[in-house]
Amino acid sequence: MIIQLKQPINTTIVDELKVKFARMRKQVFVNNNYLAVIDLDHFDFTDQESAAIDQVKMKTSTYVLGSRMFHPEDTRIKLPHSQIGGSDFTMMAGPCSVESEEHIRRMAKVARQGGATLLRGGAFKPRTTPYSFQGLGEEGLRFLREAADENGMDVITEVMDETHVPMVAEYTDVFQIGARNMQNFSLLKAVSKTRIPVALKRGLAATIDDLLNASEYIASGGNHNIMLIERGIRTFDNKYTRNTFDLGAVPVLQKLTHYPIIVDPSHAVGAWDLVAPMAYAGAASGASGMIVEIHDDPEHAFSDGPQALKPDNYLAMSAHVFALRQLMDSWEG
Repeated sequence: MIIQLKQPINTTIVDELKVKFARMRKQVFVNNNYLAVIDLDHFDFTDQESAAIDQVKMKTSTYVLGSRMFHPEDTRIKLPHSQIGGSDFTMMAGPCSVESEEHIRRMAKVARQGGATLLRGGAFKPRTTPYSFQGLGEEGLRFLREAADENGMDVITEVMDETHVPMVAEYTDVFQIGARNMQNFSLLKAVSKTRIPVALKRGLAATIDDLLNASEYIASGGNHNIMLIERGIRTFDNKYTRNTFDLGAVPVLQKLTHYPIIVDPSHAVGAWDLVAPMAYAGAASGASGMIVEIHDDPEHAFSDGPQALKPDNYLAMSAHVFALRQLMDSWEG
């Protein structure tokens, strides 16, 4: 049940309702003049309560807190060097893995030159085979943090395990939850207890509702700084691209939820020469930002070299993306 209160809000009525729902052992969440009561499909309001209510919505989605019904306005996530959501378009770039201190510093400079305000890089890597490079661990996090600080950037990096959350929290500005961990509910609950923003990637075969329900684990735990990443899904054909880039999900998600939607063309297509065209398509879809992989020697990258853009390709791509977004903004004007 979602209760929309009249403005100005009668705070006395709100407090009385919260007490009543608490006695019924119902969870209550408040957003401005909206009250969401979980797992309640009927309630008899008094005349005084009814007079303070604008409308009551009984049919709600399972992802109540992430829905536009409860939170009509866009979520905007403010970081030291970035703002994500709303009319802003945010570029995030860096190598797949933090390979060394020297390398991440070089890539940070390139990323920033291309307009990125978040530096990406994995210190813990979930790999298909256990024999592949697994990341540098905490040392990699330190290298990533220092490289970002040197270039006036924020950090986004993956956290793979609930036990790693406190350690990663010391270095990052945004927790990334990878596609393989989208439904790792223990991890989602762990990051929900922090106030560090979370970038949740869509799972390999996840529906839009699956993604939104996973985000609800984070929001219900108290962390509402969430962004969702479309990074392609597995379908019947992966011969020519790594995944199917479901860009139709971007406007659909924007209609359903208030969270910023980020596109990841690198993981979607898996080949560097396809990244730029799909980056343009992702920007044109109206996404709030983009995350891409870059590497100055992709043939010898420790992970995901085939999909990494070389610096010159990245700089050209990012310039075109920002020009496209500027053009799109002029249409709205």
